[in-house]
Amino acid sequence: MNTKTLMILSAIFLGILGIILTFLPNEIISNMTIIPNPITTLFLQLLGALYLGFAMLNWMSKGTLIGGIYNKPLVVGNLMHFGVGAIALVKTISEIQINSEIVISLTLIYVVFMVFFAYAFKTNPIKPEMQK
Repeated sequence: MNTKTLMILSAIFLGILGIILTFLPNEIISNMTIIPNPITTLFLQLLGALYLGFAMLNWMSKGTLIGGIYNKPLVVGNLMHFGVGAIALVKTISEIQINSEIVISLTLIYVVFMVFFAYAFKTNPIKPEMQK
């Protein structure tokens, strides 16, 4: 498995979510029919900051050896994020009536990333051959 591609895709996904949550919290709140208040806006912006931080971490680590014992904290952090997020999203699918297509799409993406990071966690990476 090419972990560089995995890190790039996860960085892009998390970065997009981070930008949306950071800069468009009021639009998200109104779209989800939540009563707007400053605390909800703050929490969405803080969540966006977390996503952006994780995106930058993944982007900056894309060129390193990942898997097995290499960069284990990075893989475990991503696995925990996507694993726990996937579980929470799966539990929520049956309870959501509004915007269910968004939740189902996020669930599928989270499950795919969870599987790939679990695979990276369990396998040893192969060093790329030195080009001559």
